[in-house]
Amino acid sequence: MPRFSRVCDLRSAGFCGIKAECPDIIALFVVSPVPMRLIRGLHNLKASHHGCVATIGNFDGVHLGHKAVFRQLRHEADSLGLPLTVIIFEPQPMEYFRPDVAPARLTTLREKIRMFTELGIDNVLILHFSKRLAAMGGETFIDEILVRGLGVRHLFVGDDFRFGRARSGDVRMLHEAGEAYGFTVDNMDTLTHRDERISSTRIRRLLIEGDIAEANACLGRSYAICGRVAHGDKRGRTIGFPTLNLVLRRKSSPLRGVYAVRVAGLGDVLLPGVANIGTRPTVEGDERFLLEVHLFNFDREVYGQLVEVEFVDRIRDEMKFESFDALRRQILEDAGEARKLLGVNQEE
Repeated sequence: MPRFSRVCDLRSAGFCGIKAECPDIIALFVVSPVPMRLIRGLHNLKASHHGCVATIGNFDGVHLGHKAVFRQLRHEADSLGLPLTVIIFEPQPMEYFRPDVAPARLTTLREKIRMFTELGIDNVLILHFSKRLAAMGGETFIDEILVRGLGVRHLFVGDDFRFGRARSGDVRMLHEAGEAYGFTVDNMDTLTHRDERISSTRIRRLLIEGDIAEANACLGRSYAICGRVAHGDKRGRTIGFPTLNLVLRRKSSPLRGVYAVRVAGLGDVLLPGVANIGTRPTVEGDERFLLEVHLFNFDREVYGQLVEVEFVDRIRDEMKFESFDALRRQILEDAGEARKLLGVNQEE
């Protein structure tokens, strides 16, 4: 029987993977002997977390390159009989130092945690990136977090990994510390697609350029945004295109415009539709960043339900129209194009 202490039901919590926070550890309910443990902050580390195989990074998008790292570390962790721990920062360092130019995230923290759960990660340590952490020297980071905090036995980082105040720590420092403290440091060859390195930066660029197929190939899945269906202003109904409205809990997105999509979470099959993501420039006085989805031949009320919107192909940029009638005519064209891209007949 699985252990359920301090666990939250991943399915009832939907995309976020977390239903409620515990003061020290959040564990996600998964049907496995030991649920994944989410550790918020260095101060919440316990003796039971000491001794692990670990990796550090942003892991934005949790793409094929990240999954290759996790597979390698899973093998190492199992051979040593230790848990696999992923260390991430919140906010991400660039968001702390340069919030005005920090790139849009591919995945929110909650989406990322859900994916870690699905990949079988044992522990996730979230370090709050604050003034104190930014000022911490490389040697102190190793001693306080990796050695005394986690008791790392094997560490995986990228060749270009830097850490500590003024980026003073590097892979060489980690190797030297490993010899002194008794842990090993490793990295793996870069994973490529079409002779180019798979990275979050590349995927973000592909999404911005509208090359959804290439982005999905690098991700190893369809790029998706998850959220809860909320009440909107019902304008879509007045022009014949009711929509599911998702208020995005993110400051920005690499996507903007109109897309052919499929939606999960409203039944046993993916539902086809057309979506607009952006600020709706035709609607005066509303600058919210929204995801609106019109599902073909769908008329159920699903307010409050959690859904996942998978992006299949890009149709056009977001535009401002002179009237709602002009907007309606364009949506009609967009819906027709989305049906073609999705292979959906007019009657379906």
